[in-house]
Amino acid sequence: MKQFISVQDVTNIDALVQKALGYKADRFKDRTLGANKRIGCLFLNPSMRTRLSTQVAAQNLGMECIIFNVGSEGWALEFEEEAIMSGNTVEHVKDAAPIMGKYFDILAIRTFPSLKNKEDDYSELYIKQFIKYAGIPVVSLESATLHPLQSLTDIITITENYKPQTANRKPKIVLTWAPHIKPLPQCVANSFAQWINAWGKADFVITHPEDYELNEEFTKGATVTLDQDEALKDADFVYVKNWSTFNDYGRMYCNDPEWMLTNEKLKLTNNAKIMHCLPVRRNVELSDEILDGPNSLVTQEAANRVWAAQAVLSEILKPAL
Repeated sequence: MKQFISVQDVTNIDALVQKALGYKADRFKDRTLGANKRIGCLFLNPSMRTRLSTQVAAQNLGMECIIFNVGSEGWALEFEEEAIMSGNTVEHVKDAAPIMGKYFDILAIRTFPSLKNKEDDYSELYIKQFIKYAGIPVVSLESATLHPLQSLTDIITITENYKPQTANRKPKIVLTWAPHIKPLPQCVANSFAQWINAWGKADFVITHPEDYELNEEFTKGATVTLDQDEALKDADFVYVKNWSTFNDYGRMYCNDPEWMLTNEKLKLTNNAKIMHCLPVRRNVELSDEILDGPNSLVTQEAANRVWAAQAVLSEILKPAL
């Protein structure tokens, strides 16, 4: 694996999942794989689980991990080519990234969309510029449009928890929009849809209110419905996430609290397991009764972030055959 930006960088999802589960069973089995190697984790926006899990994963492989919060600890970076830097930006990425390439063996980057300009955000300029100029493997810790480590984690968690009643039965997985107090990016929803579709082992349904359609580039292959109750029928897994509008970009229209998942709605499902990437606004996105109930996988899901990151890093570190 030369980089990890989306599911397109993975040749075999199931093999990567099994590698992650292998690390969960024995976290230190490749503890010398990253010996004398260094990973730099650059954060252009805040993080808790992504930051900590990647750091733990790197250390499990014997790597040194250095964290750098670009916004609060470094110069304001310019990403546009041929920019006249007479404004607030101090250093161009084409000067900073090659230096990072000399300091580190792997560069992991977390960026965030502005939610103001769809073309700018979906161009993925920030992470693409680091890939272009760093000269070393780049791992996405979330970008403007995707969160691949989270999505790999999600498939790991589903794999652990699905016990098919018959050999030929696929799990029914539902991605449902949830209310929030402010517009959020489409990253997690886009990425989850992209990975589940690429995995191809589920009956996949996406449900959301009118006007909350996601980019078809990521959802093609899924069934999409505006009827949440219909979507929830016989579901085995329900992934809950808020996202803002894509077509009229970055807005929040309907914020109907009836879209929040409750135990009453859970009765429509096949005793579905409930997933969320965290952080979650309790009793806005998800009710306490769901989060604290027996169907919630959110803690297991978050803990699996370590094994997802460790599997990806090991794929990048392993010697070429």
